[in-house]
Amino acid sequence: MESKTLKIALIQMPVSQNKPENVELACLKVSEAAKLGADLLVLPEMFNCPYSNKYFRSYAEPRGGVTWPAMSDCARANEVLLIAGSIPELDGGQVFNTSFVFDPLGAQIARHRKVHLFDIDVVGGQRFFESETFSPGDEVTVFESQFGLIGLCICFDMRFPELARLMALKGAEVIVAPGAFNMTTGPAHWEIMFRQRAVDNQVFTVGVAPARDQDFEYVSYGNSIVCSPWGDVIQRAGAEEATLIAELDLHENERIRAQLPLLSALRDDLYALIEK
Repeated sequence: MESKTLKIALIQMPVSQNKPENVELACLKVSEAAKLGADLLVLPEMFNCPYSNKYFRSYAEPRGGVTWPAMSDCARANEVLLIAGSIPELDGGQVFNTSFVFDPLGAQIARHRKVHLFDIDVVGGQRFFESETFSPGDEVTVFESQFGLIGLCICFDMRFPELARLMALKGAEVIVAPGAFNMTTGPAHWEIMFRQRAVDNQVFTVGVAPARDQDFEYVSYGNSIVCSPWGDVIQRAGAEEATLIAELDLHENERIRAQLPLLSALRDDLYALIEK
């Protein structure tokens, strides 16, 4: 059987209020992970910007701004596939929470704009409304790579099982979600969500968060994670700065689906409803 091993790096980096320093650190971390043999590298949600509505618009930049070319150059210099977390993207006066993907030649091969904005008001916990700044995206993002099809979403998107299922039906073997759960939702739902999406769709799931900064107004849960199609946790970070390296055998998807043929058993009438 042909080898389908993907070596992935989850870069759980700290994020400061200094954009150039954040971008420089991201490039350094990518270079370090590339030297460890990683094929696919993933940065966290808002890796160049503090996670706060008061920063999103002022840090926002167009596709050709400061961060985009730096990530393109970084992917090309290290000859890796890079999912550049997410940044506040400015487009026509609107701001989007956007993830860009670059191939080993530095070309952009995918873009995902966060579809489900993080608008919550938890009694006794976190209140946050991304919609005060961001506009939502409207696409299901699955892109081709030399390792197979990869699904991409951002943080709160992962809470919606329908979106993950659509990525799986489009052929995604791995679903990646840069994210920044907080200290209310993280301990409650982060791990169980990634394990459940993996089990539901019989794919690998990957969540990459910023390192925790207890002094910032929005405290990231951290705990970047990789789960198998069986729902096992393969790797999981703690709160601190870390780079996790995991080898994913993508044949595992096929083996699990042969034992529990969930996707192939989906009835034709349900496919018809999906297409409507």
